[in-house]
Amino acid sequence: MALALVLNSGSSSIKFQLVNPENSATDEPYVSGLVEQIGEPNGRIVLKVEGEKYTLETPIADHSEGLNLAFDLMDQHNCGPSQLEITAVGHRVVHGGILFSAPELITDEIVEMIRDLIPLAPLHNPANVDGIDVARKILPDVPHVAVFDTGFFHSLPPAAALYAINKDVAAEHGIRRYGFHGTSHEFVSKRVVEILEKPTEDINTITFHLGNGASMAAVQGGRAVDTSMGMTPLAGLVMGTRSGDIDPGIVFHLSRTAGMSIDEIDNLLNKKSGVKGLSGVNDFRELREMIDNNDQDAWSAYNIYIHQLRRYLGSYMVALGRVDTIVFTAGAGEHAQFVREDALAGLEMYGIEIDPERNALPNDGPRLISTDASKVKVFVIPTNEELAIARYAVKFA
Repeated sequence: MALALVLNSGSSSIKFQLVNPENSATDEPYVSGLVEQIGEPNGRIVLKVEGEKYTLETPIADHSEGLNLAFDLMDQHNCGPSQLEITAVGHRVVHGGILFSAPELITDEIVEMIRDLIPLAPLHNPANVDGIDVARKILPDVPHVAVFDTGFFHSLPPAAALYAINKDVAAEHGIRRYGFHGTSHEFVSKRVVEILEKPTEDINTITFHLGNGASMAAVQGGRAVDTSMGMTPLAGLVMGTRSGDIDPGIVFHLSRTAGMSIDEIDNLLNKKSGVKGLSGVNDFRELREMIDNNDQDAWSAYNIYIHQLRRYLGSYMVALGRVDTIVFTAGAGEHAQFVREDALAGLEMYGIEIDPERNALPNDGPRLISTDASKVKVFVIPTNEELAIARYAVKFA
C-alpha cells in the first residue's frame, strides 16, 4: 500500500499522518500522531495506529529530534518508514504570499522563497520551514511537496484582494488579502460539484469552515472570488479565541489609553478574544450547555458569532449573484446543528430552507440538509485537509 506522509509543523509541535490518498474524507488515516512540547522538559509523542494509542514522554530538544523519535516509535509498532512504502511527503505551509498559487515540489530554492515569506506569517512559516528541513534530511529519497493555505485565494479579484490604504505602503510591505483555510475550502467546494454531478463552471458555492479558526469563502465556478480572512488569520468571522473583524481604531485606543504594547494587543486579539473572550469557553458543546443554563455571557457570545456569519453570508450572496450550494465543514460546521440552523434561519425568501430532520442526523459523511423544495442546496461535507495534501503530494511521486 502506497502512503503519503503529511506534516503540519507548529512552533512547538508536529502533527503527522500516514494517509492512503485513495481514502474518502471520512476514513481514518492509517497512522496519526502528535509531537508536542518541543523544547520543553516534558515533551510527548502520541501515536495512533489502527485504533491503538501509544505514548512516549521524554524531553524533545528540537523538531529534528521530535520527528526522529516519532519515526522510531512508528518503527516499533511496524508502521514506520523502514516498514512502509512512503511515496511522498506533503507539508502544510500556512503562507504562500503572492509567490505560490499551487502546490510546489520542494527544492532548496523553494525553501528559501518560503523563508522569505516569514515576515507575513512570523508565527507559522518558521516552524513550517523547520519541519521541511528536518523531513528532507530524514527522508531524502522521496519527493517533498509544499501545499499552501493561501494558494486557493491567489486569484482573488483586485476589488476583494486589496485594502484601501496607500498603495505604495501596501506594495512595499506585502499588504493585501491572502485568505487561509484554502485547502479546506477548495476540498469541499470540489466535493460538492462531484456530488451534484454538474460542470464546475455551473456551480456557485458559499463555504463555511467553522473550526476554532473560522472562515468563509465565495466560490464562483470553482474559483474563489472572496474570503473572510485577510492578510492574517485574525480577520473576518468571530472565532474560538480570535476577535475577527474589529474597528482598527481599537488598536490605537488600547495603545493610547490602556498603555498596552503591540505584543499585548496581538495576544489579546488572537488568544483572549472571540467566543472564549466573551464567554470563557471556546468549545461549542460547553457554550450550548451554558446557554441552556441561561448564562447571559454565553448567549451574547453566540449571538455575536451568528450575526457575523450572517453578515458574510449576505455579502457573498450579493457578490455571487446566484448561489447554488452552501457547504458547512470543520468542527462546529460539521457537528453543531444549531449553528447551521441559526446561521440560515429565516432565509426562505432567498431560496434557502433547512430540513430540521436532515440537519439533526449524525455526521457520517457528506449529506444534504436542505429541504427538497430549497432552491439553494445546503450540505454538510467533512473536510480533510490532510487527505487533500496527500493527494497533491503523490502527484509529484
